[in-house]
Amino acid sequence: MPPLHPSRTSIRPSMAPSNAKARQVSHLTSQLAQLQANLADLEDIARVTAVQAENIKVLGSLNCAMLMAASKVLGETGIGHGKPSPAARGGKSGHAEDDDGDMEMAD
Repeated sequence: MPPLHPSRTSIRPSMAPSNAKARQVSHLTSQLAQLQANLADLEDIARVTAVQAENIKVLGSLNCAMLMAASKVLGETGIGHGKPSPAARGGKSGHAEDDDGDMEMAD
């Protein structure tokens, strides 16, 4: 004849759900802590990215200014455009070059 009361080697059924629930709450708490740490890291990275974006904007402006200045300098000497400067064509530019290569005002 089988025993009327089965062996109670496992946890009582009424206690098992509360233990599982406590385990789940503990796991969720640890995940929330990890999520908050990741969010703090993301905020720091976003702040650094904003500063870097502003610096890249300034670098782009400086690069543009340098290219425009180089274009103006090369354009005045006639290099790269295939056209000689007005002084090289014999035209009057208001400036004359003396013997040592310095520019002087023409009379």
